Amino acid sequence: MPIYKKGRKEDLGNYRPVSLTSVPGKVMEQIILSAITWHIQDNQVIRPGQHGFMKGRSCLTNLISFYDKMTHLVDEGKAVGIVYLDFSKAFDTVSHSILLEKLAAHGLDGHMLCWVKNYLDCWAQRVGANGVKSS
Repeated sequence: MPIYKKGRKEDLGNYRPVSLTSVPGKVMEQIILSAITWHIQDNQVIRPGQHGFMKGRSCLTNLISFYDKMTHLVDEGKAVGIVYLDFSKAFDTVSHSILLEKLAAHGLDGHMLCWVKNYLDCWAQRVGANGVKSS
């Protein structure tokens, strides 16, 4: 049963699909995640200021870090400007080929790239409700 998010209930894009993944698939995802995470940390690919998708970091730790930096600047009498961006749909539209190119550019092993490519090629999801399926 898809989970309604927001907007018109007739629009299938407004429902969150429920993913039922096999146990071997979940194990493989964890192996790939571990290998990529190890590579990224070992080669310092991600800056220390990155909070999203990092173990022990979250939106809250990002907000605390941001608030700390801004208050220090204000205390020093400096002007502060802030721009907020919403990337909530960013990962719905990530190009798999560009993702693979970036992983390769950061030195991810060829065998791991092959695993990721095969995973991405097989991965798809859609929502079905009232006999209609989303693209």
